[in-house]
Amino acid sequence: MNVPELILEDVSMIWDGAPHCAFTDLARYKAKWYCAFREGKAHAWCPGKIRVLASTDGEKWETAFVLSARSTDYRDPKLAPGPGGSLELVVGVTRLKGGRPEGRHSAALRTFDGESWSTPAQIGGEGDWIWRTERNGGETWGISYRLPGKRRWTVHLMRSADGRAWSDHVRLKVPGLPNEATVRFCGEAAIALVRREAKGGEAWIGKSGSPFLEWEWTGCGERVGGPNFLIAPPGTLYAERTPDDAVQPEPEMIAATRLWNGRTPRTSVCLMRAGKLIPLLDLPSAGDCGYPGMVLHRGKLWVSYYSSHEGRARIYLARVKIRKARRP
Repeated sequence: MNVPELILEDVSMIWDGAPHCAFTDLARYKAKWYCAFREGKAHAWCPGKIRVLASTDGEKWETAFVLSARSTDYRDPKLAPGPGGSLELVVGVTRLKGGRPEGRHSAALRTFDGESWSTPAQIGGEGDWIWRTERNGGETWGISYRLPGKRRWTVHLMRSADGRAWSDHVRLKVPGLPNEATVRFCGEAAIALVRREAKGGEAWIGKSGSPFLEWEWTGCGERVGGPNFLIAPPGTLYAERTPDDAVQPEPEMIAATRLWNGRTPRTSVCLMRAGKLIPLLDLPSAGDCGYPGMVLHRGKLWVSYYSSHEGRARIYLARVKIRKARRP
């Protein structure tokens, strides 16, 4: 199979200010970089706060915002374009009592300058964990995973006109304890990557056409953690097609996630093609790791992620050069 080559140009540790730093996302907004992640004493079952770092050059980072509350575990922060030209931060909120979870929901905050952030507002209902949001057709979309009972996990495509009032669009027919999921849109098509826990843990890739009610699913061949992918502009991963090409190519898609099929867990960047994940580059990582954010900027892929390969879990930033492949 003809695939692009990914070359790791550099990687640096950008934050280690807490015993456990994890679950990242990355955005570029108004000529600045923003990296969001969770800080806590441990991976889970303890209070967690969200820290957002800002940088003008990707080298020097400073704290732009911190979100914390008593007896609350804020986690899984995601940065995405919001309504009205805002930058939106969506987080999972777990209320703790005696060190154990008592309830959970999602919340969203906005900024218009990267410095002043709104008060967290609950989005979705009690029990909704809206993993990542995406703007499409003037609305905000996302996939929520719910845990209504033991081994009865479900995932739902949700939508919102204003980013605050959310409603179910369709329940996605994904078995096997589905949970973390990313959905992206390309024209009249929607594509989703969903983590699954049961039956070997193989993640599924789904595709749907507007109005996004009927989906086709395939196993991607990999077990993932913190699934993320981007739909790249044409010509990013492959040389442009000629006018004589009769077959319309599928979107160029690049994924980053934790992979752990029979090997030490590692953070990998993959080609997402024909319903499969094809690993292209393992970033320096091992053990408790993954949950990457990605931004394509000036022909390079910037990836935030966390890893414990150098001791405790820390936040890293990698810059990756893309060497295009010829189209098959």
